[in-house]
Formats: sequence, structure tokens, C-alpha cells
Amino acid sequence: MNYLRGFLPWIAFAIVSSSGWQWGAAAGLVTAVALLIKERTAGTAGESLILEFSTAGFFTALTALAFTLPHSALQDFGGAMSLGWLALTAWATLAVGRPFTTGIAKRQAPPEVWNTPVFRHINVAITAAWAAAFTLAAAALAVADANHLGSGVTTAIQVAGFALPAAFTARYPDRVRARHAKAAH
Repeated sequence: MNYLRGFLPWIAFAIVSSSGWQWGAAAGLVTAVALLIKERTAGTAGESLILEFSTAGFFTALTALAFTLPHSALQDFGGAMSLGWLALTAWATLAVGRPFTTGIAKRQAPPEVWNTPVFRHINVAITAAWAAAFTLAAAALAVADANHLGSGVTTAIQVAGFALPAAFTARYPDRVRARHAKAAH
């Protein structure tokens, strides 16, 4: 579950935003920068921190926007913008052939599997699952926010946008490895 660490800034943003979107954005930025510093100091390779670098970029821009235009109508769409940004990040890493989950998986998998087709397949599928979940959740949040459906609905959408791909990520690699092991015998 190491990949969940990369979502800490987003969680901080969601929690602190109830005190104002500026403070939520600032909390996300501080958490993102602290996470990046911690990981880089620990020697974590840059390819393992794609999500963290993207997150820091998003919160830098959002913090500047939130403090410059504190009454912007965009404040009502923080969740949709956040998940939309995560979706763009995930889709972009797939488009350039470097799924964001690969660097994370390399922290846990032995080096001898990194260049195998199974490892690549697993990471493409997992990144696609996250990208699809983020895309759908961002769209659903935008609709919910535009229609003022309330925090119960938006919280449920956000939880689903993370919980469903997290559950997929937890189970999918074992299923693929089992299938390949069975086919090899």
C-alpha cells in the first residue's frame, strides 16, 4: 500500500478545505513538498515520484490561485479539479509509455521482474484503472458540485474514486501472476 503515501497531500487538501480552500490548498502544498523532500532525502528515484512531482505542481498552482482569487467560483470545484489533475497525470504517463505505478511497483518488486512483459502489463492495467477512476470521479464531482448535491454525495464519489482502484491494485497483480504461473505449467 506504499502508493497511498502519494495521496496524502490530496487527503490533507480534502480535510483542511473545510476551513477554506486557500488553507486546503496550502496544506496540500506543504504536505506534497514535505513528502517529496522526505522521499528524495531517502534516495527514492525520480521515476518513483511522478505522482508526487505532479501533486506538488498542482498544489503550487492551486495555492497561488486560491490566495490570489479567494472568492473564485472554482473553489466550489476543488475535488473535481483535484481528481481531474490526477486523471491527466495518470493518462499522460500511459501516453508516454511510463505508467505512474511502475516506479512505485519497483520499490516493492525485485529488479529481475522490472523488464518483464507481466510486470509492464500489470502496471499499465493498474495505471489505467486509476486513470479511469479519477476521470469518472472528476466528472461525477463536477456534476455534483454544479448541482449542489452536498458533501454526502461528493464524499461518496471521492471515496469511490480512490477505494475502487485501490482495491483493484491490491488484488490484480496476484491474479495476473497466478494466471501466468498456471499457464507456464
